[in-house]
Amino acid sequence: MKKIILFLFVTVLFSAQETVTIDFKQSLKDKNSRTKSLTVKDIRQDKSVGSITNKRGTVEVKLVDENVTDFFSKRFSEDNKTTGNNDIMILLEDVKIYHEQAPNDNMTYAKAKIKISGFLKRNDKYYFIDRFDNVFVELNSDSKVAKNLAQTTSDIITEFIKNCYTRPVLSYYIPEKELENYGAYLANNNKSLKGNVLKDGVYFNNKSFFEQTPDPNHTLVKNKKGEVKKINNAQDVSISMAEVFCYVDNGVQYIGTATVFKEVKKDKFGSYIMASRAQMYPEKMGTGALVGAMAGGMVGAAIGVAIDSGSGRKMAKGYGFKNGTVTKIYIDPLTGDFVFTE
Repeated sequence: MKKIILFLFVTVLFSAQETVTIDFKQSLKDKNSRTKSLTVKDIRQDKSVGSITNKRGTVEVKLVDENVTDFFSKRFSEDNKTTGNNDIMILLEDVKIYHEQAPNDNMTYAKAKIKISGFLKRNDKYYFIDRFDNVFVELNSDSKVAKNLAQTTSDIITEFIKNCYTRPVLSYYIPEKELENYGAYLANNNKSLKGNVLKDGVYFNNKSFFEQTPDPNHTLVKNKKGEVKKINNAQDVSISMAEVFCYVDNGVQYIGTATVFKEVKKDKFGSYIMASRAQMYPEKMGTGALVGAMAGGMVGAAIGVAIDSGSGRKMAKGYGFKNGTVTKIYIDPLTGDFVFTE
């Protein structure tokens, strides 16, 4: 009897101590051989990733190597025998896996938060390339939820890095001493954040909104109630609203979602809309699927859809379980992406 109890105790203890790693096994090859070096700097305030508890016990999630700078530098060298001239700097700002029942949630979800940013280095000046800052969710009923979150985290970070090899940069540079404070530093050049009245008109990408330069060849067409119903080009022909990043009418921004344009509101944390993942990403796919229609058509790889570029990239963040929780969805002022915080 004592042996049976001891066996059961050891079994429970073993299951409770399971560890899953974010392994980063994907290739870091730069297919165009533009990149000379890759530096990943870990600036996370909390270096622990987190854990998930389910019927099998508690599963701790860790990075495969805590020294991310050496790990990614070595991997880049192994995967790229032919290199170019560009030095890429990546800031790993946050990686967390946890449980949460947000105020509006009707149940507890397993979640992963990732924040990572990329820069091109030129003579101690850094030019912003891109940022991924989001929370995605999974149903906690899946016994493999920790592995699913770890795998998706690995995929997104790896593909983000490769995406930085070829994406264009902002024209404004960041001094090396301001690099970790890049968001606040670049905000000084963001005319949409200056507090002035936004310029009415049509914006086809976040860059033009950032610079407050609406397209002069397109106009808003309203009905008798003053509601915007369509957008016409210089030939007075209606264009597809799916092509438009946002428009401003009477100083108010309206941003495109999967189905409608939503009024953008502001609080002390930034600009946001009210919606749920289910409303934002109505495509019906399985739990954990990464979906989203790009302006130029569907991207082949699911992860590619999650972080790829294009005029419709704000539509391409439909990863994870599409729960119906209505919450504030913020708009990243640097990228125009929708940012879920819970």
